[in-house]
Amino acid sequence: MDGRTDMTTENTMTAGAAAPIMQRERVDTEIISLLVALIVLCVLAALFAPNFATAGNLLDVLRQVAFTGIIAYGMTLVIIAGEIDVSVGSAIAFSSALFGILTACCHLPLWSAALGVVVFGVAIGAGAGAVRACFNIPSFIVTLAMFSALRGTAMLMTDAIPIPILDEGFQVWGGGAVLGVPVPALVMLATFAVFTIVASRTVFGRSVYAIGGNAEAAHLSGIPVKRIRTGLFALTGGLAAISGLLMTSRLGAGNPNIGYGVEFAVITSVIVGGASLSGGKGSMLGTLLGGLFIVVLSNTMVLVGVNSYAQDVANGIVVLLAVLLRTRLSGWAGLSKRMPGNT
Repeated sequence: MDGRTDMTTENTMTAGAAAPIMQRERVDTEIISLLVALIVLCVLAALFAPNFATAGNLLDVLRQVAFTGIIAYGMTLVIIAGEIDVSVGSAIAFSSALFGILTACCHLPLWSAALGVVVFGVAIGAGAGAVRACFNIPSFIVTLAMFSALRGTAMLMTDAIPIPILDEGFQVWGGGAVLGVPVPALVMLATFAVFTIVASRTVFGRSVYAIGGNAEAAHLSGIPVKRIRTGLFALTGGLAAISGLLMTSRLGAGNPNIGYGVEFAVITSVIVGGASLSGGKGSMLGTLLGGLFIVVLSNTMVLVGVNSYAQDVANGIVVLLAVLLRTRLSGWAGLSKRMPGNT
């Protein structure tokens, strides 16, 4: 009897250890596939799209992916936790408008105003997260309400008129470069590094994955689910504020009309990068590659003269194909595990 018990325990431990390995192997396969697709797309773009491979265009690609990429890493954690935030575009507009008011009307120093905008963004995100966590309202509904409220508040504060910010030093934030690399791209890479460490090497990151896998089980195991959910939306609020400041610098004005469609671009990057909307799955590297793929695709279509409406169609098809491919790969993986010799 003892021998059979020991054997059962050993088999259980082996299976438990094998599951994460198989999960990592599946994620690695998806990332490699996405990387290959990105390389193929870049080769085709270099061959058929005029000026794609020029230094100026590639720097523009980096700058474009940076504005959404900064938010996308926070969104990755939100989606891994089984949540969604559709308010980030409006949060960008609100942050831009608020910064214009603080600098042009209240005459605050740039850095003080920027810090105030980021703190305000974190507070708004935390408030939305607290509503979702404490009242158990679906995050889509909560952030949809914020989507409307923040955009409307930005319009009210500025009368829908951009507020010029004439400061050469401030324009470097969104339009400058360090050693030839755009400042927004450097901010995005720093964000990527920080969130990669947070997701893979901290208790907070592991808790996010646990909540996405099974929130009730995570709660019963002692994970503070409500606090972590609140923190996740605080992160996306802060990142949206930072992206809004960089966009404001790029435009040279506090503009309540920016940020339209950013939420779609951010969520698309995360989904194409391999995250699951049902939670429990996703990676920062996948999000980075997904964002690059979408921006390179859009940039290529612009260079070859594809109609803007057709570009929207193409982006929608890419998202659908990414989800269908991932579903098929998951089905194959499940079939492989059920085959004799893989149990």
